[in-house]
Amino acid sequence: MRTKTLTLLAAVASVSLVLTACGANSSNSGTSSSSSAPASAPAAGGASGKVGVILPETATSARWEAFDKPMLEKALKAKGFDVDVQNAQGDVQKFSTLADGFITQGVKVLIIAAINSEVGSAVAKKAKNAGIPTIDYDRLNLGGSSDYYVSFDNVKVGALQGQGLADALKDKKGAEVIQIEGAPTDNNATLFANGQASVLDAKYASGDLKKVRIQAIDNWDNQKGGQTFEQILTSNGGKVDGVVAANDGLAGAVITVLKKNGLNGKVPVTGQDATADGLKAILRGDQYLTIFKPIEEEANGAADLAAALAKGDKAAADAIAKGVSKDPTGNRDVKSLLLEPKLTLKDGVKEVITKGYVKASEVCAGDLQAVCTQLGIS
Repeated sequence: MRTKTLTLLAAVASVSLVLTACGANSSNSGTSSSSSAPASAPAAGGASGKVGVILPETATSARWEAFDKPMLEKALKAKGFDVDVQNAQGDVQKFSTLADGFITQGVKVLIIAAINSEVGSAVAKKAKNAGIPTIDYDRLNLGGSSDYYVSFDNVKVGALQGQGLADALKDKKGAEVIQIEGAPTDNNATLFANGQASVLDAKYASGDLKKVRIQAIDNWDNQKGGQTFEQILTSNGGKVDGVVAANDGLAGAVITVLKKNGLNGKVPVTGQDATADGLKAILRGDQYLTIFKPIEEEANGAADLAAALAKGDKAAADAIAKGVSKDPTGNRDVKSLLLEPKLTLKDGVKEVITKGYVKASEVCAGDLQAVCTQLGIS
């Protein structure tokens, strides 16, 4: 899951004007990463006070309500905070109104996963003027003023997607690839695309793979993503050998089109977020990979930072956020806790379920019971 489009996706959009139009980083991204979040043990005596959290939406990704909300609530309560987690449901005005409410209440810390950088930056500025520290959660607000950022290494997410697809197509010289990217106004989508390019551009240049087209999808809209993919597929004579889909939602839309054309299971498709639907598609063989991001680590990291900031302990916050993320719009370095994403193929589905991110009952029913049994998933 806004602001100025970064150079790469702006170029992408310009190449694809003839068409109608999801959820991480490499050495070229200007970021460094920490391998894990600090343990989220209860703070001595409690952190006291209230933390406000605003999540972006529910329409394009199940993660925000299914994972982030309960995990943030648990981690922040363990620190002794009173916690209020709200979701803006993709509405920029609602996002601003929720933020105004939290600022008026005088929350100790505001944690925001913004719909876009414009609203995120505006909210962070208001909070700063009110003396409330803000943490950018999952998405860095370009041109913003939050002093800290917690996310996954998003360029690495893209690099894992690109390398996974390249591996799947390694025996098919000149395989034709379509890339369906996330919203051009979401900085994470740009980082995913940068990571993919770090692997795939050399493959395209050598002729090992052939890029058919790369297209960003406004608002991470799954329906629009499927329609756009179908248009590209049709214009390419119905030929495709591999698809980069930026998240599991877009992957599902792509797979629907592939099924219509008798191509599902024959064309590897990437994804991201390890959703129940994405995992089921992998077990069926319709989706090749997803990227598992252990969100509990992200929530714990945000809670650790919030506890330090609520106490005014900048040194403790800096010890948690040891990485740096570049904000090219604001021409600044943002102290960051960047966590490690994990490539998940069919044999990795069990790990996601075992760690409790998705229930076996959500994945293994009906036609998938036998394959779950074979993989030891119960």
